[in-house]
Amino acid sequence: MKLGKLYELAVKVGIDNDPRGHAKVEKEFEKAKKEYAQLKDEDRKSFDLESLSNPYADTRILNGSQDKQVKTVLLGIDIEAPELLVADRLSQKTKIDLVIAHHPEGFAYAGFYEVMKMQSDILSKIGVPVGVSEGLTMERMREVERRVMPANHLRASDTARLLGVNFMCIHTPADNCVASYLQHLMDERIPETVGDALKILKSVPEYKFAELNKYGPKVILGDAKRSCGKIFVDMTGGTEGSKEIFPRLSSAGVSTLVCMHLSEEHFAKAKNENINVIVAGHISSDNLGLNLLLDQIEKKEKLSILEISGFRRIKR
Repeated sequence: MKLGKLYELAVKVGIDNDPRGHAKVEKEFEKAKKEYAQLKDEDRKSFDLESLSNPYADTRILNGSQDKQVKTVLLGIDIEAPELLVADRLSQKTKIDLVIAHHPEGFAYAGFYEVMKMQSDILSKIGVPVGVSEGLTMERMREVERRVMPANHLRASDTARLLGVNFMCIHTPADNCVASYLQHLMDERIPETVGDALKILKSVPEYKFAELNKYGPKVILGDAKRSCGKIFVDMTGGTEGSKEIFPRLSSAGVSTLVCMHLSEEHFAKAKNENINVIVAGHISSDNLGLNLLLDQIEKKEKLSILEISGFRRIKR
């Protein structure tokens, strides 16, 4: 499989599993095309042309040409200079055609806050007024942008360039997969209690593995005996949303939140609203999303996957 085709498939799987739905993604493409058409020639030079066909700014080829053939892939949750050096060392024994990171690096990290816009549409879909969802999301986006701005974005991609390692990152497409998969699972099985929802999570192989290694799913707010009510699986959209969203979730009828992780500030706000919170686990959820995505990609062509940096390949 060529690198460009793998990238294209990853984006397609992300769109197919986008909680917003295809129609909403198509509208994003239309907006991007209109924005580009209205730009002056000088401004077009800095426009991200990838946004015309890929709605996820945190998913990009960071080094390597699209026509490179890919068979053996080193894949990890976090890939930085140390992992790229491992790839270079391993290539002395087994040729590694591509290194894939889940979490964004390089210019994909510099602009990853842009994918947070999708949070507004997801929140609106579950019943949060659109004016509220947009306002809170934009405020949080600006906060994350300020946090990301001072980072040394190009460290890992520079390392890949110097070593001659093909390098890409796949973030939101994988997160879309886990969010859609778990929401469907909860909607299908309709757990009665928070404990029942926790059991459903623990039946998933990635979470079973995590539990054996001491980082499995946990109820961090509420009680296993409490009723689940309406469950919202919140696992995509770049990073955690606004900490002010919890009263709005409660008003929209959400009783139980299933998420990857929750900061202390978010925890305190959720506690005030008596919302049950199950933290499924960050790295385990990333594993699930990547595995679901790879299952779809490998329907086209099998890849040889080498696991590193917290990733374990589990096929379905």
